[in-house]
Amino acid sequence: MRLLSSIATVGGFTLISRILGFARDILIAAVLGAGAGADVFFVAFKLPNLFRRLFAEGAFSMAFVPMFAGQVEENGKAAAQAFAEAAFSVLFWALLGFVAVFELAMPLVMYGFAPGFIGDAEKFDLAVQLTRITFPYLLFISLVSLMAGVLNSLGRFAAAAATPILLNICLIGAILGLANVTQTPSHALAWGVAAAGLVQFIWLYMVCGREGVWLRMPIPRFTKDVKELLKRMAPVAVGAGIYQINLVIDTVIASLLPTGSITYLFFADRVNQLPLGVMGVAVGTALLPLLSRQVRAGDTAAAHHSQNRALEFSLLLTLPAAAALMVIAEPVIGVLFERGAFGANETVATAAALAVYAAGLPAYVLVKALAPGFFAREDTATPVKISVFCLLVNLGLNLLLMGPFLHVGIAAATAVSSWLNAGIMAYVLKGRGHLVLDGRLKHRLVRVILATAAMAAALVWALPLAQGALAGATGMRITALGALVVGGMAIFGGIALLTGAARISDLKSLYRGGGTP
Repeated sequence: MRLLSSIATVGGFTLISRILGFARDILIAAVLGAGAGADVFFVAFKLPNLFRRLFAEGAFSMAFVPMFAGQVEENGKAAAQAFAEAAFSVLFWALLGFVAVFELAMPLVMYGFAPGFIGDAEKFDLAVQLTRITFPYLLFISLVSLMAGVLNSLGRFAAAAATPILLNICLIGAILGLANVTQTPSHALAWGVAAAGLVQFIWLYMVCGREGVWLRMPIPRFTKDVKELLKRMAPVAVGAGIYQINLVIDTVIASLLPTGSITYLFFADRVNQLPLGVMGVAVGTALLPLLSRQVRAGDTAAAHHSQNRALEFSLLLTLPAAAALMVIAEPVIGVLFERGAFGANETVATAAALAVYAAGLPAYVLVKALAPGFFAREDTATPVKISVFCLLVNLGLNLLLMGPFLHVGIAAATAVSSWLNAGIMAYVLKGRGHLVLDGRLKHRLVRVILATAAMAAALVWALPLAQGALAGATGMRITALGALVVGGMAIFGGIALLTGAARISDLKSLYRGGGTP
C-alpha cells in the first residue's frame, strides 16, 4: 500500500463530504440562524457524535485496526473475518444496551451536557426530545466504523471514506423535504441524523460483502481476542478523543454563555474541520494500518519513513490553511453563512472563533499523524496520560478565558491544549526512538514556513483592497473570496515549488503505484 495515494483517496472523498457539509450548514444557518433552535439541534447532534468519535472512530478503530491487520498478516483473511464477526456481535449488543439506557436517562444526561439550558424549560425539553431522536445514530455509525476498519485494513479506502457523504445528503434532504412538515426545522434535522445512520450502515455492509467479507452476527462471546480488544479500547477512548472531549467541554461551558455561543463555535469549527477533516482523518486512517504492518514485520526503517512522510504532508497543507483562515476568517464566514437568519453580527462573532481555532489547526492534524505511532505499537497507556493532562489544561483555560473573552476564549483554550498535546506526543515518541525526523522533513519544513509567511503577508495586503467587493452582492462576494483563496494558493504553491518545500514528483506520487513516496 502506498501511503500518499491512500491519503489522497481518503482526503478526496472527505473533501467532497466537507463541501456537501458546507451546503448543509449554509441551509441550516439560513433556516435556524444562531437562535435557540440552532443551539438545541447542535447539542442533539454533538452527543451521539461525541461517543461515535471517542468509542467508534477513536477507541474502537485505533484498537481494532492493528489487531485485524495483524490477523490478516499472520493468520489469513478467514481468521481475521472470524475476529471481526466476534467483535461485531459484542459491539452491537453492548451499544444497543448503551443507547437504551441513554434514551431513558436523557433528561439527566442533558443536565450534565448542557447545564445552561436548565433555566429555560422549553429549550431544555426540546434538547431532550431531539437528542432522543438522534441518539440511535450512535448504534449504526459505530458498526459502520468497524466495517470501515475492515476495509481500510484490506487497503480499500474509497467506500469507507465516501460514507460521510451519505450523512450530508440525508441532512440536506431533511432540510429541504421535511422542515415544513415537522414540528420545527430542528425536528426535521434530528430525523435526518437518525436516518443517515441506517443508510450508512446498509451501504458499508453491502460494500464489505462485495469484498468477500459478509459479516455475520454470531452469539456474542468474549473470546480472547475480543477481551484484548476491549482492554485496548478503554484507554484509547480518552487518548484518541482529546480533540472531541475538548469540543464537548466547549459545548458545556458555552451553554452557560449568551444565546448563540454554541452556534458560533459550531460553525467556526465546521470551517476549521475542512482542512482538519481532509488531512487529519486521511493521514490517521491511511497511516495506522500501514504502520501497524511495518511494526509487526519489524521494518523499523520503513515505519520511520512512513511517519516522516505523514508529518511532512500534513504540515505542507495545514500550515498555509491555518494562516489563510486566520487572515480571511471574516470573509469566509460571511460568504458561507451570512444570509437569512444569520446576520452580520453572527458573522463577526463566528469569524473571531474561527481565527483562533485555525491557530491550532496544524496541532490538530499533527495529533492525528502522531497517534498511530503509539497505537501501531499497541501502546494505549501513554496517549491516555498525555490526553488527560491536556484535557485538564483545556478545562482550566476555558474557565479562565470564558469570562473576559466569552466563546472566543473557549476556542483559544482548545487551540492551546491541542498544541500541548501534539508537542508532548512528539517528545515522547522521539525519546523512545519511534520518531526520528529525517533530513527531508527538516529541509522542507523550513521552506514550508517561509512560503506560508509570504502567502499570509500577501493576503493581509490584499484584504483591504477586496473589502468593497466583499461588501457587495452575493456573486461579487463569492468572486472576491475566490480570488483571495486562489491567489493565496498560487503564491504558496509557487514559492513552495521554487524553494523545494514541495516537488511536482510528490504530486505525481499521489496517483502512481509503487512504494511509499
